[in-house]
Amino acid sequence: MKTLVIVSHPYPDQSKVIKDLQRTAEKTAGVAVRNLESLYGGRLNGFDVAAEQRAHDNADRIVYLFPIHWFNLTPMLKAYLNQVWSYGWAFGPEGTALKGKEMQVVVSAGATEQTYSATGLIQSTVDEVLTPMKASAYYVGMKYLPPLAFYNAMGVSEETLAAFRRAFVEKLVMPLAAPVDA
Repeated sequence: MKTLVIVSHPYPDQSKVIKDLQRTAEKTAGVAVRNLESLYGGRLNGFDVAAEQRAHDNADRIVYLFPIHWFNLTPMLKAYLNQVWSYGWAFGPEGTALKGKEMQVVVSAGATEQTYSATGLIQSTVDEVLTPMKASAYYVGMKYLPPLAFYNAMGVSEETLAAFRRAFVEKLVMPLAAPVDA
């Protein structure tokens, strides 16, 4: 199994959790990592689409690793999906490049888990916030895995960060889910 991790963080200098998880992924066998801001700076339209599609082609599981940014994807990741998941490649006639692959979304949130609950401040769970990723995965025929969320990312202790790392590695190396048709 090959895993591709796509990393995006709009403020990489402020990142603790995402940077740490990226370094962890880079040390994990069978995992390729592509950090969008490192590769493309702040350019929201300068992606090497062919290279990005090849990276996806070679993966069985694609992990999107990012901080929740105003209850959404990062601007870079949204632009990336708009361009890389193109008609004829990811969807539409002959567009089956992602069909059957697994999507794993891993996010950090500065707020508490309570904030991301039906009774919390935003009255929405992380699952609900990530509905566009889930819908996108299903639209292109991917298997959407339950997201992994790390809360209180801004003030995370080393002990908690170590627990985040362990949970993240489990997601990176877990066996592929059984085919939907099985």
